Amino acid sequence: MDIRRRPPKPSLRPQVPPPPPSSDVSSPKASDALPLPLYLTNGVFFTLFFSVAYFLLHRWRDKIRNSVPLHVLTLSELAAIITLISSFIYLLGFFGIDFVQSFISKSESDDDSHQRFIIEEDRNIHCSMPTPAISKPIPMDLPEDDEELVSRVVSGEIPSYSLESKLGDCFKAAKIRREAVQRQTGRSVEGLPLEGFDYDSILGQCCEMPVGYVQIPVGIAGPLLLNGCEYSVPMATTEGCLVASTNRGCKAIYASGGATCVLLRDGMTRAPVVRFSSAKRASELKFFLEDSLNFDTLSVVFNKSSRFARLQGIQCAIAGKNLYVRFSCSTGDAMGMNMVSKGVQNVLDFLQSDFPDMDVIGISGNFCSDKKPSAVNWIEGRGKSVVCEAIITGEIVTKVLKTTVAALVELNMLKNLTGSAIAGALGGFNAHAANIVSAVFIATGQDPAQNIESSHCITMMEAVNNGKDLHVSVTMPSIEVGTVGGGTQLASQSACLNLLGVKGASKESPGSNSQLLATVVAGSVLAGELSLMSAIAAGQLVKSHMKYNRSSRDITKICS
Repeated sequence: MDIRRRPPKPSLRPQVPPPPPSSDVSSPKASDALPLPLYLTNGVFFTLFFSVAYFLLHRWRDKIRNSVPLHVLTLSELAAIITLISSFIYLLGFFGIDFVQSFISKSESDDDSHQRFIIEEDRNIHCSMPTPAISKPIPMDLPEDDEELVSRVVSGEIPSYSLESKLGDCFKAAKIRREAVQRQTGRSVEGLPLEGFDYDSILGQCCEMPVGYVQIPVGIAGPLLLNGCEYSVPMATTEGCLVASTNRGCKAIYASGGATCVLLRDGMTRAPVVRFSSAKRASELKFFLEDSLNFDTLSVVFNKSSRFARLQGIQCAIAGKNLYVRFSCSTGDAMGMNMVSKGVQNVLDFLQSDFPDMDVIGISGNFCSDKKPSAVNWIEGRGKSVVCEAIITGEIVTKVLKTTVAALVELNMLKNLTGSAIAGALGGFNAHAANIVSAVFIATGQDPAQNIESSHCITMMEAVNNGKDLHVSVTMPSIEVGTVGGGTQLASQSACLNLLGVKGASKESPGSNSQLLATVVAGSVLAGELSLMSAIAAGQLVKSHMKYNRSSRDITKICS
């Protein structure tokens, strides 16, 4: 039988270029570091080794004959011993180097042959997976001066972060940096807008080394009837159904007479960690800080940091000889992290006089706790602690929410309470508070990372009025918001704050704007919880998402 090998199928993968021919220049060896040729060096050390060994043996034989102790050495004998040891080390190293070099050369040869084998085999493997299309950057037509700047940034001659200070033009700096990034990566950022943004407004406070900005659509839910006032709630999100669902919750609350929201406390926290030589010494500082007789003195020192910062309390926790001190203070209409940090630094500097052995490990010891889920925030609160409630009539539950009071109460108990407990949730006894919090945070210029603790929420539902109506509430102990500073001063975010009537700082009552924003966040969460729970109870969640959260447009045609 004539068996012939089939020709390999053409590969869909790009052809791998053959490896370059090996160079005639040999790879460097360890022996190249020797000052003399190798054969001369070897001869010198061989001669030294054997001649010195003979000399020492001869001397020791004479000592034994004359009963002279062997450890009594003359200067020549000491020099001979040192020479013997040195020559021995060299000879041992020489043979070791030769062995290792031969082993490495063999290993590299095996690796090269194995790699060539893999490359050759890879050319013959048929791959059905298409190579992903990578959008190549289209070179921009830049003036000669700008072209030179891009080249210098790409080469590293000009650091990318220094463009704003060198050029004095934030937009031009972003444009140069954008083109440099495309050339360095070989990838296009087409579709990321560059023009139409005030880059001067973010310099030194919002974002470093910008190359554009991301567009997030903003929807309006409402009106939300809260404490007798109506609010149109801006929500920046890319999740379909979220704004519509929250809007339905607002409709149900409005039709039932509105919601009531109460601010329980307002205090931002910061907790440094300090260390002492002993736990006893750490305890002394703990007792000092928690002594009410010292609070007024510490308040004066703390409050010097700002005209709005007012120390409210100090809570301490010990771990061995380490002390964690949680300061809480009011911060006006600012979210207040920088403000409270400055106040804490003032107190630490003041304490150094009475506790000179105090070692400040960090201004933040995670007992604050910022941007992390924590029991201390869930129990003690951080930022604004708020509770919001509403009574939804049975008629509205049926007509607007398309479910029943009994179904909502049962679902809330089994999902938000029992289910969250089984999951070991920390502050997550709700349906989707983080959805609404994140959307409002992004729209109003808050720190999106603080959504973590700001979304701590427990949702409660109870049948009232003989089971006819529904009492629903959300309790949120750590909503961290501000109406001044950070991203709140950007044009888009400032417009959303203005829509809510909380733009900037309140001159009549400092802190009232940020407190009002926190209540609006809680009221929006109440609306979102009410609507989503109703959709789940009625079995409409999947159906509504498939209808409103799935685009029927051909994205490939849109992009082309």
